Amino acid sequence: MTRGPASSLSAGLSGTPAQGRGDGGRRRPRQTAIGLTLAAAIATAWLAIHIGGIFFWKWTPAGILPAAVLILIQAWLSTGLFIVAHDAMHGSLAPGRPRLNRLVGTVALGMYAGLSYRRLEPKHHLHHRHVGTADDPDFSADHPRSAPRWFLSFFGTYYTHAQIGRITIVAIAYMLLGASLLNIAIFWALPALTALLQLFFFGTYLPHRHDEEPFADKHRARSTRVGPILSLLTCYHFGGYHHEHHLSPGTPWWALPAFRRSRAPASVRS
Repeated sequence: MTRGPASSLSAGLSGTPAQGRGDGGRRRPRQTAIGLTLAAAIATAWLAIHIGGIFFWKWTPAGILPAAVLILIQAWLSTGLFIVAHDAMHGSLAPGRPRLNRLVGTVALGMYAGLSYRRLEPKHHLHHRHVGTADDPDFSADHPRSAPRWFLSFFGTYYTHAQIGRITIVAIAYMLLGASLLNIAIFWALPALTALLQLFFFGTYLPHRHDEEPFADKHRARSTRVGPILSLLTCYHFGGYHHEHHLSPGTPWWALPAFRRSRAPASVRS
């Protein structure tokens, strides 16, 4: 997988094409600061709901609706943890700092669902290298139009016995500390599974499915036609700006709308 060029990185940050290698280099600290700040905010909010729900939530009839709201928020935050790790895989979380990217990505995937960063990173680069083909681990060449069948293939590719083992160990530790299995399932397993569906449907199936509309180029990806707010809420811009991500993998999730604006004709931007 090739890293996004400096010009793409700078365009994603500033909304204008880069004016040379030095310009992109000067923007690296800013991109790192923004990326790590957003990652910390997502992780902090996720931990607050995770710890509060698993260890302190008391079930009452009046608490069912608030719990449902927290589960939806936690699912969105879980999606965010995966997106943080995804940016780390591309080096766009902290440009030029591979160890930091690897550390943050490893922690984010572990929090989300006990996933292995070391295992997922090469698979994701294969996705970009062979997008929409039988060699793409995210794609179902046998079922390019069927979301349910494609999802089963997608699930089998990324979820392993080792992951289940890690989750089981943490769950046992939680129960030894006084947590109930019900709360673990409700405030960790359920949001993680909901986020998986969200990541698959908005971030994989809709952008890469085959239908009557042809793909625009070799990336075999399309951006879902939704506004920026809905794009953020569904999959942190990896639905509404998925084609832009494939055009510039080095642009972080939060800068994808600016990257699109930078590519628009001047008459449209004005």
